[in-house]
Amino acid sequence: MLRQGTTLVLLWLVGTALRLTILVVAPLLPLIHRDLNLNETAIGTLGSLPSLLFACAAIPGALLIARIGARQTLVAGLFVSAVGCALRGAASDIVVLYLATIVMAAGIAVMQPALPPLVREWMPERIGFGTAVYSNGMVMAGIFGVALSLPVMQTLAQGSWRFSLVLWAIPVAVTALLVLLFAPHRATASLGVQRWWPDWRDPLVWRLGFLTGSANIIYWTANTFLPDYLVALGRAELVSPTLTAFNGGQLPGSLFMLFGASLLLRRKAIYAVLGLAVLASLAGVLLGNDSVIVWSAGFLGCANAVALVLALALPALLGASQDVHRLSAAMFTVSFPCAVLFPILGGFAWDATGIPALAFAPVALGGAAIIALARGLPVSARR
Repeated sequence: MLRQGTTLVLLWLVGTALRLTILVVAPLLPLIHRDLNLNETAIGTLGSLPSLLFACAAIPGALLIARIGARQTLVAGLFVSAVGCALRGAASDIVVLYLATIVMAAGIAVMQPALPPLVREWMPERIGFGTAVYSNGMVMAGIFGVALSLPVMQTLAQGSWRFSLVLWAIPVAVTALLVLLFAPHRATASLGVQRWWPDWRDPLVWRLGFLTGSANIIYWTANTFLPDYLVALGRAELVSPTLTAFNGGQLPGSLFMLFGASLLLRRKAIYAVLGLAVLASLAGVLLGNDSVIVWSAGFLGCANAVALVLALALPALLGASQDVHRLSAAMFTVSFPCAVLFPILGGFAWDATGIPALAFAPVALGGAAIIALARGLPVSARR
């Protein structure tokens, strides 16, 4: 029991480390913007770099897992991420800031395909629960990063955004040390023969990639366009409560999956329910009055969190034990470009037609895709 408790704590800490160093930058952007004299294009590029690295470095992460093992790759990724976060605080100009961000994001990118095989190895009978635990850490990282960055870290850093980033690197480095010391691990004798390049001919690779991509599309499109959409409607006073509801809705969805993931993971009907919930919530945001918009945004965030937990658990559930890392890497390689491309298309649709609601077409597409893609998932039995 003690060993399993330790494993769960480590999974949760790793989940926070997956997002913490990315999300803490948002509250600090005005200070970085002013100090480095950045324009909006530079800020937009800075925000897009992590998603691009998540796609580009996932397969090298699979290669690293095949050579040294998932646990060692996780530790290495944590340390690299911590170093990259601290190096951003030393950036003298935008080029150095970009390079440090690339280092940080590359560390996270190789960590992500390591988690599904580790969940399967550490908790083979509770894959859904283990995935929900580290996913909850990802959600809480967003809450901690926004809530603590200015009032706590900036106070400790005496107003310096540079020292604040160094301070945020410390918990990630400590997590790496804890995993190194206390995480379960297996013998490495068979690591040299593992395959790492994904089987792109396998339909499951694309199905899981686009399923996870659908959840990412919903999240990033909603966060990107809700503020401008509400301002365009003349409801600027709803921007803060609606964004809070959407992102706060991730938390009850994540907490629900701590108890329901194992039960729901093998039930195809849940994916249809989630897709319909996304579509219904979007209708509430686009057609409702003030209170309906806020509540619908909260339900949209909740459904999105549940869908993401289920998608992240599927490689460990459906892949052969020696293939989970490369299936996960392929999934991330396919899914993260969706998070970059489709919000851009939503913005183009708004600009081209002058209809603000069309910016949310990718959200509707994501909800419909969850329903369609899940129909062929072999979740009733392991492959």
